[in-house]
Amino acid sequence: MEHPSISRRRLLALFGAAASVPVLAACGSSVGGGGGGAPAGGGGGGAVKVGLVVPQSGVYAALGTDMQRGWELWLGQNGGKFGNYTVETVVADEGETPNTGQPAVQKVLQSDNVDVVVGLVNSATALGVANLLTESKKLLVVTNAGAGDVTGAKRTPYIWRTSFTNAQVSAAMGTHLAQSGFKDGVFALAPDYAAGTEVIAGFTKTFEAGGGKVVGTAKPAFGKTSDYQPFLTQIQQSGAKATFCFFSGSEAITFVRQYAQFGLASTIPLYGSGFLTEGNVLPQQGDAALGVQTTLHYSDQLDNPANKAFVESYTAKYGESPSCFSAQTYDAANVLNRALRTATALDGDSIAGALGGIGTVEDSPRGPWTFDGQTPKQNLYLRKVEKVNGTLVNAVVQDLGQQSQPL
Repeated sequence: MEHPSISRRRLLALFGAAASVPVLAACGSSVGGGGGGAPAGGGGGGAVKVGLVVPQSGVYAALGTDMQRGWELWLGQNGGKFGNYTVETVVADEGETPNTGQPAVQKVLQSDNVDVVVGLVNSATALGVANLLTESKKLLVVTNAGAGDVTGAKRTPYIWRTSFTNAQVSAAMGTHLAQSGFKDGVFALAPDYAAGTEVIAGFTKTFEAGGGKVVGTAKPAFGKTSDYQPFLTQIQQSGAKATFCFFSGSEAITFVRQYAQFGLASTIPLYGSGFLTEGNVLPQQGDAALGVQTTLHYSDQLDNPANKAFVESYTAKYGESPSCFSAQTYDAANVLNRALRTATALDGDSIAGALGGIGTVEDSPRGPWTFDGQTPKQNLYLRKVEKVNGTLVNAVVQDLGQQSQPL
């Protein structure tokens, strides 16, 4: 999931001070020469150098902040080590587009000579560096970018992810709504760009497979739509029993607010992919978001021991609750630690082989998950925005079970 070309002014207003959080190396020096970590068998000591490539500037800076915080928290809790390797983190700015993201990956691989790359918000960047990783035989662990092709049709042995695919998240909602009395009609809309297309396709496939009927669709121009009234009128006139949508960032704030103001929330319930109400957008949506239901693989409200400890530690350290972006990068550190306990060397082939053998990640904040085709097979949750002690939260309504990346 990425958000190309939202205006900088709008995103800075959305994310506020979080976008200007200073960037620090997670552990060890962020400069320094020499090569990457020395090869060793079975996690046998030395250093492993990791390039953490996340947005430090531009419209995605707040996501990058959350991702880096998750990374640093795990290392701080685990002595700054993966296996017996001391972790040295080099932080690089992914920026907003492949024009900045691909050079950032190239820099950490070629100039900083890292052993592993972690991060990436933009799917086009993740796809665009595949050949570079193959040539260097280095591993990339994607901690956000949601395009299915990253671990699907354009999959390479050197790219794994600890996040999600766009269609994986929305397919869970399609199945749920088909089973929940909405077969007679759902209106589906998402911005007119790649992620929106994948989301709607994933939703439609499972909703129709369950006997549901999509009675209307719309693709508002991405980054250019501030008045959703024409689309809300279409929804109202379509005969839909519910609305399914995908929006994120400032557009999620605007759409949810206008949906309530238009009077639809009380008659045509609003559903969406979890990014609609995830993280920093929710408090800015305010009470307009109450009752909105979404699917996602994480909520800070999940009632499991690992998540309770994660939320407590994260909130104590950073003064706010974690998001899925934090949890996904926290889990990247966790799985690399597991892999480097047994990997015979630090090249991409050795680490990939070890990742494939780690089994169930039972201590993840999101709940237990496993790698399936280099991407998580994980539980998806139905969430509902509620107010708890005066604070809006994504309360967990139902565990929808484990879901793999849709074919």
